[in-house]
Amino acid sequence: MEISKSDSAWLHPPVNVVREAVARALAEDLSPIGDLTSSLVPPVLAEARIVSREPGRLAGTMCVNETFAAVDPDVVVSWSVDEGAAISAGEVLGIVRGPLPSILTAERTALNFLGHLSGIATLTNNYVTAAAASGGKARVWDTRKTIPGLRSLAKAAVRAGGGRNHRGNLSEWILVKDNHLVGIGIAQAIATSRDRWPGRTVQVECDTFDQCVEALEAGADAVLLDNMAPEEVEACVSAAEVRQGGQTRRTLLEVSGGVNLETIGAYAATGVDMISVGALTNSARVIDIGFDLG
Repeated sequence: MEISKSDSAWLHPPVNVVREAVARALAEDLSPIGDLTSSLVPPVLAEARIVSREPGRLAGTMCVNETFAAVDPDVVVSWSVDEGAAISAGEVLGIVRGPLPSILTAERTALNFLGHLSGIATLTNNYVTAAAASGGKARVWDTRKTIPGLRSLAKAAVRAGGGRNHRGNLSEWILVKDNHLVGIGIAQAIATSRDRWPGRTVQVECDTFDQCVEALEAGADAVLLDNMAPEEVEACVSAAEVRQGGQTRRTLLEVSGGVNLETIGAYAATGVDMISVGALTNSARVIDIGFDLG
């Protein structure tokens, strides 16, 4: 999946989130008295290339920009590759110019963000590509399985990889999971949600076909089909279409659990709308991106 330039603003995380994350990261490196080693280096002007050591997808450019700007406003980063674009091994992604001590101080923090977020974007794109190969229309989205404090950045990286975002936090919409159902029934949970938060999406996690039918009949906006085999998912899709045939939009159906790059095609072919994959943000490998001076 290629990212159009018109999508670029949508791909990036909020500016205030980036600034807060970078400030925390730099504090880890520079407290209490700064970069001792780089203080030994004379403030000569230098140029460094940001180079990919392997193929993937680029994400985290805003974090890099903010890192260098926070250390020294005189450091300028010029990108030759856009956020969300495919990158190849040996490709120069951008150029950093400015005082050498400042560049050295910000280097590792900038690369930590870039490698981690590009890893998420790359893995996401692998899943998106595998799902599309099945011919199905299911889209891939993430979960809340993110490093604490970095969720907005991780979810932006998922978008950069061609994926979509599930709810960002517990206040965004109602998701009644199996552990909630220990204390409340499906129909009651949906009815109470409608009463208390009438404008919010109500989703129910279902482990069985019968639970799915109950959630559909109770009027759930979305149903999460958890740890079901593709054949079971197909039955749930058929049930939703039969019960809601002729409606403008049927209940959104999501698959979760048991999904990997080998199985996602079979799930995407069932007719579900969304496939959630926690691995996008909790298991992505860091992409090797280097920093070449001189």
